[in-house]
Amino acid sequence: MRRQNPNASSPGQTSIPVGSLDGGLSTAVSSPPGVPLDDAVQASLQIDGPPSAEPVPSSAPDSGGNGGNGGNGGNGGSSEAHVHKPPRRATAEMMAAKQREISVSEFFTKNRHLLGFDNPAKSLLTAIKEAVDNSLDACEEAGILPDIIVEVDDVADGRYRVAVQDNGPGIVRAQVPKIFAKLLYGSKFHHLKQSRGQQGIGISAAGLYAQLTTGKAVVITSKTGPGRPARRIELRIDTRHNKPEVLSDAEMDWEIDHGTRVEMELAGTYRGGRTSIDAYLEQTVIANPHLKLTYKLPKMEAAVVFERAAHELPREPLEIRPHPHGVELGLLIRMMHEAGSTPVRRVLVESFSRVSASIAEQVCEAADVPQWTKAGALKGDQIEAIHKALGAVKVMSPPASCVVPIGPELLEAGLRRRFEADFYCAVTRPPSVYRGNPFVVECALAYGGKLPSDEPADVMRFANRVPLQYQPKACAMTEAVYQTNWKAYALAQPKGSLPIGPLAVVLHLASVWVPFTNEAKEAVAHYPELLREMKLAIQEAGRRLATHLRARHRAESERRRRSVFERYIPELGASLAKILAGDEAAITQTLLDALPEFVNTPGASDDDESEEVSQADAAPISEEPPVPSMPPPADVEADEPPDSQRELQARKRAAKAEPEPEPEEEEPPAPVKKPSRKETLKLEADEPERSEAAKTKGKHTVDKAAPAKGGPKAHGHGKRDDERQPKLFK
Repeated sequence: MRRQNPNASSPGQTSIPVGSLDGGLSTAVSSPPGVPLDDAVQASLQIDGPPSAEPVPSSAPDSGGNGGNGGNGGNGGSSEAHVHKPPRRATAEMMAAKQREISVSEFFTKNRHLLGFDNPAKSLLTAIKEAVDNSLDACEEAGILPDIIVEVDDVADGRYRVAVQDNGPGIVRAQVPKIFAKLLYGSKFHHLKQSRGQQGIGISAAGLYAQLTTGKAVVITSKTGPGRPARRIELRIDTRHNKPEVLSDAEMDWEIDHGTRVEMELAGTYRGGRTSIDAYLEQTVIANPHLKLTYKLPKMEAAVVFERAAHELPREPLEIRPHPHGVELGLLIRMMHEAGSTPVRRVLVESFSRVSASIAEQVCEAADVPQWTKAGALKGDQIEAIHKALGAVKVMSPPASCVVPIGPELLEAGLRRRFEADFYCAVTRPPSVYRGNPFVVECALAYGGKLPSDEPADVMRFANRVPLQYQPKACAMTEAVYQTNWKAYALAQPKGSLPIGPLAVVLHLASVWVPFTNEAKEAVAHYPELLREMKLAIQEAGRRLATHLRARHRAESERRRRSVFERYIPELGASLAKILAGDEAAITQTLLDALPEFVNTPGASDDDESEEVSQADAAPISEEPPVPSMPPPADVEADEPPDSQRELQARKRAAKAEPEPEPEEEEPPAPVKKPSRKETLKLEADEPERSEAAKTKGKHTVDKAAPAKGGPKAHGHGKRDDERQPKLFK
């Protein structure tokens, strides 16, 4: 018979193993009818005190050694009795006590690679780039032609002292600590207009890297105007609280009228190549032709000076409002809640660009929201409907006044400063939009000259006039160059590679918000609108280059053809002189003079035209009619020149009115009989006599009605001798 377990639950009772509540206990807990299970569990375990680690003994006799499950002698007990939970490590209160705010300075201290400080060589370049960008922005915003000095000195093994000085407006004393020793602090983040700096991280991150690697403070010297004292301030960053620490602040004499100088000592590596400091500074000169740059780097005996190629500043970009096609739903919700009691229609008109009152009414009608509803009272579904309507309603593109491209002329001038080439061209595309942000793409090419002919093209990328030197394969600009079919422009291009030849390609993206792939601002994201405009700019510049290359190829072909003629003209002249018994030198010179009429001289027509224009501009005005370049026909030469243009037109009308004379009927030519072999031999024998007759008479006269014997036929070809002679010597 089956033995009943005393601990088994009777009908109406609920039973659970205690081991499932707390590890180590194998006793089952049952609740009588009408008693909740939780109360029974608490009463059994005495939850007020610490649970006992010892198992509760079972009251049923042990049969089969199964540990308290007498009816299952051979089963070794239930699986629930042997499940053990691990001990608790921490409670929610203990975990909450460990949580605290993370400073942005602390974050970038551990993740400085996100800002471009991931290796010594790149860190040195990034620090210089951030300082130069700030100097250029300050000078252009103040309306000052920038003069920038960059100095890099090798202090010790692996340590460099970097100094960047400009002639900008200077910085007031109260703002110096916040600008250079506080991350995410700036004036350009909340403004929609083109600028180099955007996030307020760059120069303070460079100071943070210098502080981490060398422990030295950043030294700033600034002067705001003539007659005012300059201040020299030493700063450190409190990384725990993202606050500046001023170590020293003193006045000093400085010979310049206004400007700022930043000095820092940091760990780095100086090297050459495509990503070197030299390459960055040279590319900066290309994108900023109004800049005068002086720099002295390690291992340089003298400083290098790039004079400015333009003496006018770029046009000042104007700030615009957000475009409705680029606004996100979360931003729209915040704008509506901040508007408060302002009507929805007024919020749309005043907060977005290119949204008029009529467009705002269309948006409200499409969203089924009354236009006079208070913006702060809108619900989530209503704001979402307005957001969808903003994307559906047709709105003009944002104004391009917020974007300032370099321009074809200045971009080409910058290329000429950097490369010695045979051909230059620059293209500026019309403004376009991505995510509601206006942008302009520019492309420039330099070909030939001293550029290497057996290497891939040199591709230079710029974003808001700032060179991008790292991560070229991750950048949309490089992708646009790779996707272009350069073979269509007479250049060699291996599959999936850059074109091969003496070529330099410059791509510049100007926008109010450049979509960089990371905070280091090294590559541009692959937006379809950006890629399309970049490829169109490259194709337009490529067509100009192809026109130049094909013209040069034709010119080379004409030169070779002309050289062949010039080689054999002396021999031809000598032969003709013997045949015609003329002057060999005169015949040869006549052939050489006639050569340009049959062979196009490359560039001669353009040069002649320009020379004629210059001579015409320089020549005094004369009342005599100009001498025609070609002799007029005989009938025009016999008449006197007209006294006025009106008389000339009258003559032309009269000539048109006269009836044309009927052509005289000509007799059909007599059939020419093919000479026999005997007649041909006799004709060749009489050839010297005809040559002697040509000398005395000066020209050949052949009677049309004369018999064919001896004269009218020419060597069996049916042509007379006067037709076989060149008309030039007729």
